[in-house]
Amino acid sequence: MVRQEVDGGVAVLTLANPPVNALGAALRAALDGALAQAIADDSVRAIVLAAEGKVFVGGADITEFGKLQQPPSLPDILDRLDASPKPVVAAINGVALGGGLELAMACHGRVSAPAAKLGLPEIKLGIIPGAGGTQRLPRLIGPDAAFPMMLTGEQVSAETAAALGIVDAVVLGDLVAAARTRALEIADSGALPRVRDRAEKLTPEAREKFEALAAEAVKRDPDATNVHALARAVRAGLEQDFDAAVAVERAEFRTLVEDPRSKALRYAFFAEREAARVPGLPKDTPRRPIHAAAVIGAGTMGGGIAMCFANAGIPVMVIETEAGALTRGLDRVKGLYAGSAKRGSITEAQRDERIGRITGAIGLEHAAQADIVIEAAFEDMGVKREIFSKLDGIAKPGAILASNTSYLDVNAIAAVTNRPQDVLGLHFFSPANVMRLVEVVRAEKTAPDVLATALDLGKRLNKLPVTVGVCFGFVGNRMLERRSRAGERLLLEGALPHEVDAAVTGFGFRMGPFAMSDLAGLDIGWRSRKDFGGRAPVADSLAEMGRYGQKTGRGFYLYPDGARTGTRDPEVEALIARVAAEHGIARRSFSPDDIVARLMYPMVNEGARILEEGIAARPSDIDTIWINGYNWPAWRGGPMHWADTVGLKTVAEALSRFAAETGDDSQEPAPLLKKLAEDGGRFADWKAA
Repeated sequence: MVRQEVDGGVAVLTLANPPVNALGAALRAALDGALAQAIADDSVRAIVLAAEGKVFVGGADITEFGKLQQPPSLPDILDRLDASPKPVVAAINGVALGGGLELAMACHGRVSAPAAKLGLPEIKLGIIPGAGGTQRLPRLIGPDAAFPMMLTGEQVSAETAAALGIVDAVVLGDLVAAARTRALEIADSGALPRVRDRAEKLTPEAREKFEALAAEAVKRDPDATNVHALARAVRAGLEQDFDAAVAVERAEFRTLVEDPRSKALRYAFFAEREAARVPGLPKDTPRRPIHAAAVIGAGTMGGGIAMCFANAGIPVMVIETEAGALTRGLDRVKGLYAGSAKRGSITEAQRDERIGRITGAIGLEHAAQADIVIEAAFEDMGVKREIFSKLDGIAKPGAILASNTSYLDVNAIAAVTNRPQDVLGLHFFSPANVMRLVEVVRAEKTAPDVLATALDLGKRLNKLPVTVGVCFGFVGNRMLERRSRAGERLLLEGALPHEVDAAVTGFGFRMGPFAMSDLAGLDIGWRSRKDFGGRAPVADSLAEMGRYGQKTGRGFYLYPDGARTGTRDPEVEALIARVAAEHGIARRSFSPDDIVARLMYPMVNEGARILEEGIAARPSDIDTIWINGYNWPAWRGGPMHWADTVGLKTVAEALSRFAAETGDDSQEPAPLLKKLAEDGGRFADWKAA
């Protein structure tokens, strides 16, 4: 796991624990032993830490968190570095995250390759750095720069790291050779520059800026225990000596590891990676080449999907039926890119390159040379089947034909072609150029290589692809429909829109369901229900009155003078009471907890049915979809994980009660949920038969 080579008085220790050199117990033991040997070797004057592959160290082994850790711990190794009489220089060849950056900062010098990325992302897992990161980074770059870097958990480039002072130099040529030279320079100097001893960045001015940033962060997210802990740990480094401050950090870290928020975030981390493994799809499944794409439709979704390809360096043709729609769509895309360049998120050169990869045309025949064609027309089965029927005779052999449908039967769409094996769904989420999630809908006849290619393409487009089966609404929208139905029922039974929205935002969502409906437009759901059947008495009544939400200034709420935040409307509340009376429903009050249960438990129940039917392979896939496509609070781990924390017996008993109260048998616990509840089981332990 650690290769050792001594030459010219320098010991080069190369970490070799693919794919990311995670600092698990075995690598830690090997590294500690190699360091001890090099320090004891009289022929060695200096040491270089290097790494095999494209990653320096991707971080700690997260699977060890919360378990009895095998010695040596990472702090033990960093103590050895601090005590080393010989200089150690880190050669950061690639990503250095979390424990990897903490390891590098404990060295006496750091050089990096131009492609290196550095960061302390622990905040995203509900924790904070636990091996001196909250102490060494402020000493290197100042607490005012270190705190926001740790607060976001985002990576910085090698160039930025050098400008900040995290690394000593960015090396264009032989990185290890440069690290050897640097190590010998330090050895010749006779002084060992330890980060722990530095204090020049810990100025009163830097502390004042840090305290302002910390106060703002705590106010913005008062329930985030890790944000509070991060502020306390950094503050300890300004008030106490290094060892005492590290002890504070370590205590905060250990507490957070056991925190339910942290456990949920770590669960979400692994769930996302597990989604990439599709049962029955071997890793060596062949992939089809994707060099050029076509998107049918220049609307909001079509344009956003085209941007995804352009951003990934793949030329894309946007196809429309008439020139006006095409021009409007391409102009919208150019405007989005112009806005990104103005904000500085991309350069003007990148803007021009990406716009240059998008071309437009009138007529489906222009899809003839595309390796993948994505249909992004509106949700009408007749329209989609007509498009696919024509594409069948136009697209070249082997081209993948995908529909961006949100609800419709992909099997029925594939059936109009003579190549159903080439057809699948790619359900992008709006705005497609921003949202990470893509539901990859595997139809009955979708070929394995088509599915594998689509999953690889999703990653290439910087998306998070999750495989699902065919049913109305797939996973996300099918469960959302249950929540929408429950929300309507709550209004009729006595809750008001602002009460429901407050309960949902209190639960952790950024917006409540009725504010979200107003933002999206009540007319969208109204027309969908007319097309697919079903009725939402309150929402449909509002839509029939022309109250479409923010775009008309009136929906569930009022939006005077173009306001983005709605205010209560007595007219809506009177309408709700009137509709409830017409349905003979007695109204009463609900607590926020009651509201959350009545909204979320039916979603969990539908998730259980989705698992029973094989639409999703595992509960964690459902959770990944809801966290990344519907803004479910990640610190609650997704609806299925959350239900486990509530207790499935509690959920099942409540659903039976709701069904009895409303007369809606669909709220009765699904067989899987009922069995798990009776057996004291959890979704986390469930495996598909």
